[in-house]
Amino acid sequence: MITELRTQNFKSWKDTGRLRFDPLTGFFGANSSGKTSILQVLLMLKQTVERPPDWNEPLYFGDDKSPVNLGDFGNIIYQHRPDLNLEMSVSWGPIKRIYIAPRELTPRDGVVIKDLNQMRHYPEEPKQIIFSTNITRCTVENFYYETPRNRFYVPRSNNLFRCYGYHSTFTEVDSLFLQLEEAFENLFSRILYLGPLREHPRPHYTWEGDHPKGIGQEGEKAISALLSGRIRRLSIDEQILSWLQRLELIDSYDVLPVSDTSRDYKFLVKKYKDGPEVRLTDVGFGVSQVLPVLILCYYAPEGSILILEQPEAHLHPKVQSDLADVLIDVVKNRNVQIILESHSAHLLHRLQRRIAEEEISADQTAFYFCQINDGTSEIERLDVDEYGNIRNWPQNFFGDDLGDLVEKTKAEMQRRKVME
Repeated sequence: MITELRTQNFKSWKDTGRLRFDPLTGFFGANSSGKTSILQVLLMLKQTVERPPDWNEPLYFGDDKSPVNLGDFGNIIYQHRPDLNLEMSVSWGPIKRIYIAPRELTPRDGVVIKDLNQMRHYPEEPKQIIFSTNITRCTVENFYYETPRNRFYVPRSNNLFRCYGYHSTFTEVDSLFLQLEEAFENLFSRILYLGPLREHPRPHYTWEGDHPKGIGQEGEKAISALLSGRIRRLSIDEQILSWLQRLELIDSYDVLPVSDTSRDYKFLVKKYKDGPEVRLTDVGFGVSQVLPVLILCYYAPEGSILILEQPEAHLHPKVQSDLADVLIDVVKNRNVQIILESHSAHLLHRLQRRIAEEEISADQTAFYFCQINDGTSEIERLDVDEYGNIRNWPQNFFGDDLGDLVEKTKAEMQRRKVME
């Protein structure tokens, strides 16, 4: 699980400060306030990790097929200032044991290893690793890893690998950093992303018998994942159907081959009991938009980290509220971390209610409010107490509903006065 993130000089962020991440972490705020950029830091690192082995640039900014397409270093550096460095820090845990020789190692190849002589084979698992990197004009200046006992700092050298690894000719140092690289890559390989724009429903879905890792950033592999889950006996159909019924969207569904020899499948839906079966294209748009969210939540392996952008998109306010219960169920019962960006007051209010009802504790959640002032993003963690109250509710957090009601009442009184 990601436990903390900080970035400096990334897009509209001069400095996010140290952001604590909990099992359910949410970012709220106005459009273009910087909340999506925080998610993009993680996605940029993910796509860097997943590039082919022969690719050795510090960062992969992406293309039209990657989770994010950020252009180049000049596009993402704060205020497009070439004199600034991009700095990123991410903490996570728990991790597997790290094995180091039980003797002091002499630093070589420009590596600075602090307090390594105190390190031994770990009898227990360290709780977390902190990774930080400093990049200027897409050249790695330095990076470090830190465990609860030791810090391993590497200044710029010819042996740096991407933005997070180091390869030396010193076998024991090399072994250390290979383990740290593996831990870093394992973390980001567990991130699965669903973007805010899900694909439109289709009359037919092709499945080649593959088992996708995720469902695609637009949910384009959602039906393939559902069929894969059936073959692998993951029993996700029951959970998805149960939620679709609870959300009052449909009564039942089935996914059937178009013919005995076809690799094309049709997704059929009954809106109500004993009603006709119709294609997904013939029901409300909200069903096709929430379906990928549900499939990803229950298809993702335990230990996954889900990044969801606007999971409530195109949903009725009641369904937005009920979607909060889906997220709570996944976090509590599937050992999955959820990081979301949302505009939904209904979703947040339901989360507050569930905290008050002790369905989830305030300590399991981290909610942030983002805003922008003079081109610079600012962030504040919402102070949620054990009863779900937000002690530092920002002004006009979700607009000014009370103000609208006041002005509506004034207008009504004025009109009635004229009529008299």
